Amino acid sequence: MKKNSFILILLLVISLTACEKFLDIKPVSQGIMIDENQTTELIFKNASELEAALMGVYDDFRNEYFELDYFVNGDAQSDDCYAGADNPANFQIDEFSIDATNTNVSRDWRYLYGTIGKANLVFNNADSTPGVDAARKQQIKAEAAWIRAFVYFQAVQLWGDVPLQLKEITTVSYDLLPVIYPQMFPTRAPVADVYQQIISDFELAAAHAPATAAHKGYVTKGAANAMLAKVYATIEPHQWDKVNQYCDAVIGGGYSLLPEYDMLWDNLHENSAEAIFEINYEGTPQSGNWGASMFRGLDWKKFNTPSNDLVAAFDAEGDQIRKESSIIFLDVTGKWSDAYWPQANFPFINKYRIFTGSSPQNYIFLRLADILLLKAEALNENGDVAGAAALVNQIRARVNLAPTPAADKAAMKLAIEKERRLELAFEGHRWYDLKRTGRAIEVMNAVRGPNGTSLGYMVNENKLFWPIPQSEIDNNAELIQNEGY
Repeated sequence: MKKNSFILILLLVISLTACEKFLDIKPVSQGIMIDENQTTELIFKNASELEAALMGVYDDFRNEYFELDYFVNGDAQSDDCYAGADNPANFQIDEFSIDATNTNVSRDWRYLYGTIGKANLVFNNADSTPGVDAARKQQIKAEAAWIRAFVYFQAVQLWGDVPLQLKEITTVSYDLLPVIYPQMFPTRAPVADVYQQIISDFELAAAHAPATAAHKGYVTKGAANAMLAKVYATIEPHQWDKVNQYCDAVIGGGYSLLPEYDMLWDNLHENSAEAIFEINYEGTPQSGNWGASMFRGLDWKKFNTPSNDLVAAFDAEGDQIRKESSIIFLDVTGKWSDAYWPQANFPFINKYRIFTGSSPQNYIFLRLADILLLKAEALNENGDVAGAAALVNQIRARVNLAPTPAADKAAMKLAIEKERRLELAFEGHRWYDLKRTGRAIEVMNAVRGPNGTSLGYMVNENKLFWPIPQSEIDNNAELIQNEGY
């Protein structure tokens, strides 16, 4: 009955708006308007319009998802952070009590599919744009494909099966209903199909993206190879030979570790040799990182409060350098109370240090240390414990830590997990690392808070994925809810 109603409504809209150029119908999960006459007009009339559209796709890396929610989802959902602040939607994420009406969940779905829609428009119309040479068209498609794949990688890790939308609707008619209905009201594609598309897009980027760019905020071959390594470490079953292959491609691509860990965060070494993909901000009202002010400051209680468990992990390792670069303790007496920390010694994330409203603070999404530790993981899984140790020790030497004592495969696996946690804290990786290694349930259910008290998390398989937003299900009868919600 719902499907028939949707078709009748669609046909009614078509009949009532036949004389209008644009029909204000937005496909579910895709913010592209339907244009009846689009088949007779170019989407982009010249190179400038195409390049501007591509910049519009890049600009989405400065929206609320990537400035704030990316880190809430990757860190507050893990054992590295508490939700902080006062947003009930964040509390649900932190405490694994999410429901289908959670406002963060619904807005993240909209943000991600909005970006996918923009990337599709560029990717699908680059070839038909006049005045652009063939090589640049291929580069533009590679960049749009990388961004689409990066966003789908977010979505598939958050929700599992998700709609796989690769085309925009340009023409509406009764005859085309069998074609456009699945686009407007998509079903959820299996995880395997989504990953197949993600890999295809990243492979295209690896083949045709430029080797270097004006700064690390643009897609390059290195960024494509890095993401292929991460995807092959995440898909089931993991493909460690592929992980090793693409890690080597990154390592051989001219990247190098900065000599001091704190250089990554001191705002004096942006777009460094270690960075692979880094969101650039100019510190202006038009290009300012307001997200940095969400994590540190005394004007109100901030998001992503560092956890007791993470602080204990730094202390147990004697890892003073990375601890001080990652966490700063301040006195908030008289400002707010907290169940986890005393007011006189309250922790904030210290990696994002310029927290004005229009901060020039960059975000590093991909860097070489991440890839070196991923290669160590691949070597260890393939039985090369000594090779894995050499890479882990390279990371540890930078922060004056002794070589890892791990001497067998099982011990090395945990050593790499710990090293990734301390090296990459607050960079949005921890929750996804726990999920892909199959350790999320065990680790999260064992997390301790102040004085070693259990936080009482009750994570099970159903909690590893988010619910499909109820608003999306209400608008699309083809969407099926995840189990447990």
